[in-house]
Amino acid sequence: MAKKEKKKIPEDKRAQYEALVSEIPELELLTNFGFPYTSLNGHMFSLLSTSGFVGIRLPKEERELFLKKYNSKLYKPEPGPLLKEYVTIPSDLLTNIPELLPYLQISLDFVKTLKPKVKKKKN
Repeated sequence: MAKKEKKKIPEDKRAQYEALVSEIPELELLTNFGFPYTSLNGHMFSLLSTSGFVGIRLPKEERELFLKKYNSKLYKPEPGPLLKEYVTIPSDLLTNIPELLPYLQISLDFVKTLKPKVKKKKN
């Protein structure tokens, strides 16, 4: 049986995502299973999948406005399930950091309102 080839994130998308995240000094770009993402208190709020699309977690009202304004859709990373609190960032918007940055800040502010996740103790 042939080994399934791992998809790589397009370098241009990775660079654009890294540039966006670097605009907020308190953020740290994390990586898990090869996916770059942002997280605070155990709550992930943005990520880049191998498909090259970025997802940003937004509160309900902001999410609905974003979906209409940018004719976007809910985010489904590859591989992975549909993330109902995340919007898919259109490719052309990812190159427009000044327009996109307020949404990342809204996302960060949103997760700051969530109760920190408690880490499970290892047995």
